[in-house]
Amino acid sequence: MKVAAIQMTSTRDVAANLREAGLLVADAARQGAKLVVLPENFSFLGATDADRVAAIERFGDGPAQRFLAETAESLGLWIVGGTIPIRDGGGDRASSRSLLLGPDGRVAAHYDKIHLFDVDVPGRSDERYSESKTTLAGTRVVAAQTPLARIGMTVCYDIRFPALFHRLSVLGTDVVVVPAAFTVPTGEVHWLPLLQARAIESLVYVVAAGQWGEHAGGRKTYGHSLILGPWGEVLAELPAGPGVVCADLDMIRLGELRRRFPTVQHRREL
Repeated sequence: MKVAAIQMTSTRDVAANLREAGLLVADAARQGAKLVVLPENFSFLGATDADRVAAIERFGDGPAQRFLAETAESLGLWIVGGTIPIRDGGGDRASSRSLLLGPDGRVAAHYDKIHLFDVDVPGRSDERYSESKTTLAGTRVVAAQTPLARIGMTVCYDIRFPALFHRLSVLGTDVVVVPAAFTVPTGEVHWLPLLQARAIESLVYVVAAGQWGEHAGGRKTYGHSLILGPWGEVLAELPAGPGVVCADLDMIRLGELRRRFPTVQHRREL
């Protein structure tokens, strides 16, 4: 099974972001990908967390959701739609929602980001994030069964929390998707080792699609979108620039590795 991670430099211009995403997803389809993962905030990335209010959509309607449905159906792909700010009801805050759509263009599963990025980036006095001011934290762990594999859904900051990945492994996840917009200072030291640790400890494939470059307000993201094997090996990586990175996932090998090295079954509650 071939999968693809899409790397973007998203802006405040939703229409332009969707056009760029469409070109990149089509490129992935031409390369034979059956599952394509878009980055966090693929349809809109402003200067501050508060900027995202302008891009909020109602669940089931909006330009980003229509784009995902039309693209998945027209190309016959499974698509993970990064994240979209989606509001289900009243209130000022929206969920940071990742959608999984099938080749019929319908939403097969959705996941709301559980761990919100409320941090002062070490060494950067001017780089402060308060995601919870505009975002509602999710509460559900999501592992979706598809004809391709069981897909576990996470977003960016979630990779720092092994318990989420442990729960996904208990649910039988084969592939974990990680749409992200990692900062440069944290990405340089933490991005790869965190992803490798999550892949190794749960014996899963990881498809991590990142934002890259400079965005509105001078915000910079790390890129390095990559696909990891269950042994932590890097199968494919795109260090910089918008683009597509693809790799073949061997589910037979995954099953054999889990049989020979059953770490998930060996876990104990302490």
